[in-house]
Amino acid sequence: MAENDDLAQRRARLTPEQRRRLAQRLRANNDSLQQATEGNIKHRPEDVPLRLSYAQQRQWFLWQLDPDDTAYHLSSVLRLTGKLNIEALHASFDAVMMRHESLRTAISIDATGVPVQIIDATATLNLLEIDVSNFPPEQRIQQARDEAMRINATEFDLTRGPLLRVALIRLAAEEHHLVVVMHHIISDAWSNRIIVDEFAAHYRAHAEGRTLALSALPIQYADYALWQRDWLEAGEKDRQLSYWRKQLGEQHPVLQMPTDHPRLATRNYRAARHSVTLPATMAHRLQQHAKSHGMTMFVVLLCGFQMLLHRCTGQQDIRVGVPIANRHRMEIEKVVGLFVNTQVLRNVMDDRMPLQGILELTRDAALNAQTYQDLPFDQLVEALQPERSLHQNPLFQTMFNHMREDYRALQQLPGLTVEEYELGEHGAQFELMLDTIEKPGGSIEARFTFADELFERQTMERLSRQYVHLLNQLMEHPDHCLGDVNFLTEAEWNQLRTWGSHEPRYAEAELIHRLIDRRVTEQPDAVALIFEDIELSYAQLNRRANQLAYRLMALGAKPESRVGIAIERSVDMIVGLLATLKAGAAYVPLDPDYPRERLEYMIADSAVELILTQSHLLPRLPQPNGCTMVALDTVDLSAEPTTSPSISMHGGHLAYVIYTSGSTGMPKGTGVSHAVLARHVQSAIDAYALSDTDRVLLFSTINFDAFIDQFFPALCVGASVVLRGTSLWDSETFYQQLITRQITVVDLTTAYWLVLISDFAKREPRQYGALRQVHVGGERMPPDALAQWHNAGLQAVTLLNAYGPTEATVTATLANCSIHSSTSVVGSDPITIGKPLAGRRIYLLDQNLMPVASGIPGELCIGGELLARGYMNQSGLTAQRFIADPFDSHGGRLYRTGDLARWRPDGQIEYVGRID
Repeated sequence: MAENDDLAQRRARLTPEQRRRLAQRLRANNDSLQQATEGNIKHRPEDVPLRLSYAQQRQWFLWQLDPDDTAYHLSSVLRLTGKLNIEALHASFDAVMMRHESLRTAISIDATGVPVQIIDATATLNLLEIDVSNFPPEQRIQQARDEAMRINATEFDLTRGPLLRVALIRLAAEEHHLVVVMHHIISDAWSNRIIVDEFAAHYRAHAEGRTLALSALPIQYADYALWQRDWLEAGEKDRQLSYWRKQLGEQHPVLQMPTDHPRLATRNYRAARHSVTLPATMAHRLQQHAKSHGMTMFVVLLCGFQMLLHRCTGQQDIRVGVPIANRHRMEIEKVVGLFVNTQVLRNVMDDRMPLQGILELTRDAALNAQTYQDLPFDQLVEALQPERSLHQNPLFQTMFNHMREDYRALQQLPGLTVEEYELGEHGAQFELMLDTIEKPGGSIEARFTFADELFERQTMERLSRQYVHLLNQLMEHPDHCLGDVNFLTEAEWNQLRTWGSHEPRYAEAELIHRLIDRRVTEQPDAVALIFEDIELSYAQLNRRANQLAYRLMALGAKPESRVGIAIERSVDMIVGLLATLKAGAAYVPLDPDYPRERLEYMIADSAVELILTQSHLLPRLPQPNGCTMVALDTVDLSAEPTTSPSISMHGGHLAYVIYTSGSTGMPKGTGVSHAVLARHVQSAIDAYALSDTDRVLLFSTINFDAFIDQFFPALCVGASVVLRGTSLWDSETFYQQLITRQITVVDLTTAYWLVLISDFAKREPRQYGALRQVHVGGERMPPDALAQWHNAGLQAVTLLNAYGPTEATVTATLANCSIHSSTSVVGSDPITIGKPLAGRRIYLLDQNLMPVASGIPGELCIGGELLARGYMNQSGLTAQRFIADPFDSHGGRLYRTGDLARWRPDGQIEYVGRID
């Protein structure tokens, strides 16, 4: 025996590399590696440094990073009703502490800088007693809860033991709250059950006047820690690591769980909980389903969670952290300590996989993992080297834990009724964690613990409901595909329809040029257009457009023909555009500064028959055969009629064709009809509350559809249009133009707006003339920009955030940013893109074209009567992007934008980004 102890001492002093070489020599000599490196765990030799276990080492590292973090406090509060024997309580805890060294352990750094366990041989419980019985009865519960939360929130110093804190709060003679808090470095969930059972047994014995004799523990936790290092370093680590490398692969995707609020710079979140109970009948059916397929409840409940994560994120590679007891050796079954390890259980799934098939994959992964459960999680992370982030846990970002609750030992305390209650606020270890607890009565509690700063409670209510629904579907329809499972209740679907629908009110809207004719009749002398030092009244602008329209008609312009507009910013550009519409044709913007090859493609693709331009631009423009070029600065129109032409046309005829940038391929010409344009203009007039007293800045170039919002609604309502010159204004010029021109409404790109308000905010607040409204669009609006908006003194100006692709006719949704509170202004929550304008229907759909629930990102799809006709000469692409609306029984269409968005709880739409 002495010889064995001497060998053990000598081996304990070897370095890890020396132990590995020893194991190799033992293999070469055909000795028993099992006996030398595994064998039975024995008591440690004397005077051997008590190294930390790998799990303790991780806890020590985390504590050093943030000693104030309470996320790893194991806490419980028991409400004790009845006659409490305080002497028995104290003696019972003392007995448990003396039996388990871990409860008397602290951490120290030895002379070589290595953390080691320090065990106090004589430590006893320091019971903190608090009396709140002197408070009024109605205040005692809250006082007791506040004291319990304070005790839990008090940080542990791991270098000073004990790391077990017990407090007894007296509310009345026969009502006490027992608060027990431990640091995770000395215990785990399995250990807590050992502590509870032994405490209860000692309490009963002491109260009954007898002595409890428990069989001696074969080892203590420090013995296990030494054995674990020997065993793994002698070769077992490499064997298990080989499996996990193959199982997890080389790529380690981060689970992009959608949150209600932006993630913080660090992971210091408060934990909140939401629970749902699976009735005993449902739990029994799940048990039967699991048993019939040769698996455990753990596997079934984990599979449901993995499927839920897939549906929430759309990701196929789902990885969940799972704590395992790691007590598959007899010697450690009754030992208190941190044995728990963490495994990464991976499941790769897609929407077309049947539920039962996914369940079987979960079972196989869980069974295989059991054979390789000893490799410490930190060792796995170190070997796989995933990309590290302060925001997220490596290798997995959510955790699942399955437990069985059994408080029968506590219910047998003589003279006492025992009830557990939640302690309250504490730190969150993960952004999202699911605990499933099998209750003694047969029911199952699904407890979602989440980062309170990231998720709203109603989001967790929805997730828990969907989780239960998935489990039901797994039992009822195991052959159904995951993507076909409908998450939405009828009430939720009706809510989404209400949020996403804005019924059209302009079915009989007059065509644009006729609405402008009406304004000419009603207010001929009102200012229609301002450009530099030129002002044109409605009558003057109309007369010039009419004369050109007649010339265009004489040259062949008619409904469905296309007229190119290749004119620099000027009055002629406006006249040419209006004349084209009055002739019944469609205009096609052709930027003279575009490369010649691009212009040639656009002219050929749109089959332009006429091009309106200026004489000095002719050398720069393609002049294809059969295409008539008209230089407006040289053409004589004096002989043409000045009255508005009367032509036979209908709303389905083409009004304009605007080409995309072509950044993702060849430019696409999007064609919009006269009726759709007219309905959108009416919608915009209402949305922007335009009137004939407004002066609207025409900032955009004619090549972009923002031009339409800035031009047509103003003229149709009788307002004045201020046309920006050819050069882009700097911020001071912009301000001077606001004041000089008395501009009331401005529509800007997000990038330009950000530059403006940044410059404005650097100055002293000042007046902005008649400005009452600003529209911003084209890019995502950053939340912090609202603070600059307010700092610039623009609080009184309405700020609208607009969203809309060309294919859905300019603006599809609109958000009023002026309603944001001061808290939101300085916050980081994303600015929404609002709600649909009249005539649009908004759907957020998953990849199976199924509606997603509130809070879940989905592809933003736009329906309704205001969609474009499609892409010029690209029927295949049109069919791909403009699909039959699956929710419209009247055969409507749906445009798939390729953008991701999600519904906010208030029905606003939050833009998320482009689909990869």
